[in-house]
Amino acid sequence: MSKPDLVIVGSVALDSIRTPHGERSRVLGGAATYSAVAASLLCRPGIVGVIGRDFPEEHRIFLEQRGIDLEGLDRKPGETFHWKGRYEGDMNAAITEDTQLGVFAEFSPTIPASYREADYLFLGNIHPQLQLDVLDQMKPDVFAAADTMNLWINTTHELLQKVIRRVHLMLLNDAEARAVSGRYNLLNAAEEIRRMGPSIVVIKKGEHGAMVFSEHGISLIPAVPLSTAKDPTGAGDTFAGGMVGYLTKFGIGNRSELAGAALMGAILASFTVENFSVTGLATATPQSIAERKGLLQAATQTEMQTLA
Repeated sequence: MSKPDLVIVGSVALDSIRTPHGERSRVLGGAATYSAVAASLLCRPGIVGVIGRDFPEEHRIFLEQRGIDLEGLDRKPGETFHWKGRYEGDMNAAITEDTQLGVFAEFSPTIPASYREADYLFLGNIHPQLQLDVLDQMKPDVFAAADTMNLWINTTHELLQKVIRRVHLMLLNDAEARAVSGRYNLLNAAEEIRRMGPSIVVIKKGEHGAMVFSEHGISLIPAVPLSTAKDPTGAGDTFAGGMVGYLTKFGIGNRSELAGAALMGAILASFTVENFSVTGLATATPQSIAERKGLLQAATQTEMQTLA
């Protein structure tokens, strides 16, 4: 089989979610899922993950119809990873009610031979040792991007440091960036993380957009203003998939290309939060993406008079 353009490693899950806008039970979720669906608008991604016997066939069909390669999606006896949570108020933070790891508890990523020569890799927020194991299986010059979470920062700091040293692009939210770097100021935090290894650091700030740091400078990426946000689950993973998918399609060159990639991530994340699961993201088209791109460009065009 031909290699995918982008290999995505992470969780494929069934989520039960309650927000002020409604409730859904056992819908398609997981970091790898959101990332791959977003990236599929730009390239041909392949998922490396694990599901149980209870994983609905309709979800597999949906992913395949998106052009996502599923050779690396392993089905095991047992239950699929299930997360149950809710959001309240401004929905800025999820409140976990139950986590059933199921077959994901024994997840040990084996990269298919057809994936190992892929040029781009995105490591979802799985255990750092698993991220390292994946890196060891890929070709040495693969462009690697990685996400993480506070759990790994707090419990596996040394392993996470090894991951950070080996990747080219590190994505974190503002709290994670401060925890990894030991710096409160985000500019200082990003520069400290860049000194650890990655040439590009992206700090995600939720509804306030993102900041991109590289040798080319700093880019500030706004979030798409929305009148309705029903479910923020997977927004950060969508952002990552959209950004890395964009870089996979168009390459990595200068500040403008990195900003364009992050802008794509922000645009696709806006579709995700408009509905539950991947329902909103699945409605994104080249035309609707272009419309939101135009909205952001119009909103950020500002002229200032020169002071005498």
